[in-house]
Amino acid sequence: MSANSATVWRNWSGAVTAAPQKIVRPQTEQQLSDLVRTAPSPVRMVGSGHSFTPLVASSGTIIDLGAFSGIQAHDHAQSIATVGAGTRLGDLTTLLNDIGQGLPNMGDIDRQTIGGALGTATHGSGLELGAYHTLLRSIRLVDGRGGLREYTLDRDPDMVHAMGVTLGAFGALTSVTLQNRPAYRLRRRRAAIAVGDVLQNFESLMASHRSAEFFLIPFSSHALYLNYDLTDAAPTQRAEESDEEGLATLRMLRNVLKWFPWLRRKLIGSALSRIPPEDFVEDWNKIYVSDRRTRFNEMEYHLPFEEGAPALREILQMMERHFPQVYFPVEVRAVDADEFWLSPFYRRKSCSIAVHHDAKENPRAFFEAAEAIFQRRGGRPHWGKMHNLKADQLAWLYPRFSDAMAVRREIDPENRFISPYLADILEL
Repeated sequence: MSANSATVWRNWSGAVTAAPQKIVRPQTEQQLSDLVRTAPSPVRMVGSGHSFTPLVASSGTIIDLGAFSGIQAHDHAQSIATVGAGTRLGDLTTLLNDIGQGLPNMGDIDRQTIGGALGTATHGSGLELGAYHTLLRSIRLVDGRGGLREYTLDRDPDMVHAMGVTLGAFGALTSVTLQNRPAYRLRRRRAAIAVGDVLQNFESLMASHRSAEFFLIPFSSHALYLNYDLTDAAPTQRAEESDEEGLATLRMLRNVLKWFPWLRRKLIGSALSRIPPEDFVEDWNKIYVSDRRTRFNEMEYHLPFEEGAPALREILQMMERHFPQVYFPVEVRAVDADEFWLSPFYRRKSCSIAVHHDAKENPRAFFEAAEAIFQRRGGRPHWGKMHNLKADQLAWLYPRFSDAMAVRREIDPENRFISPYLADILEL
């Protein structure tokens, strides 16, 4: 077991820092159990540090679960795989594809660990496709007293539904069993469309494909519309990705034309309208993920699906009237309902709207203005993205919140995993 002391920890964007007494990398479940029982608290687990909230921050102990990685077992006939909770999604896609399996859906970033993605209700897009935690068949974890526990969906549905979205507050995940599907291919199409068409035809555009999403470009009157459908066709050539170059151009135009929105709109809109449509076929493990080198901070809320278009209209108006410094696109996705107690998608199909801000700039005013819109429309925040809600507000948004907290207290009666931040959002 390796350990670092007096180490400063930072998340991916640099917005969250911590000075734990030590950062430890256990190699076995027994070592992890000993740490949970004896290490300075609060004990917090870290994956890739890609959350924007202080879920990992601790003045006690940060446990890196990177050694708990890889496929531990699999069933080819049922497309089931048991994987270490510290497995990074980028590695997991290759490992699963090598055994003929595929995750049914993905987001566009694969740097997270599967444990982190489950813990924060991370998701892709698709009205009939759930977030990562909906794949859970079983979970294995170390509880707050160092005991090893295992729960299966068939035998312990309430426990899995209570802890499927963990926030690292119910225990230290060591492995999970996922219900995957046979490896597959997708046809992806992308085209620029007018924002007016997005808002007018929002529900049909989202529902008419297996998966669909929008990137609304501020100060452009345009959006990029991406959709995905299953296919048996052979892979085809795809254009070289240029998202980072496009983002750099948007930043440059923001800097030069921040106080000339009409000219900014004309130039960006004209450029987007000339982008040729994209249409290609690729294996599932190569098609979802995009290059994300530019550091940013992010806020994402999940709204009742029918509130998606009205909220987007408000968000765009707010951005363009009051925040000329914003240049990142607004990401819009759809997610199916599920039964997990702390899932933002609990028993409702949702429209997910994410706003971003350059990591080198202060996002507070912009995010607070966006959050006010999200809250008015019944939004539930993404657990890993910036928000300002406390436990009493979250309890009102989640019908099974109190039930989940009762399970949490049974799993961790001495609050070994509870940092001051977690106390703010979980303890009533």
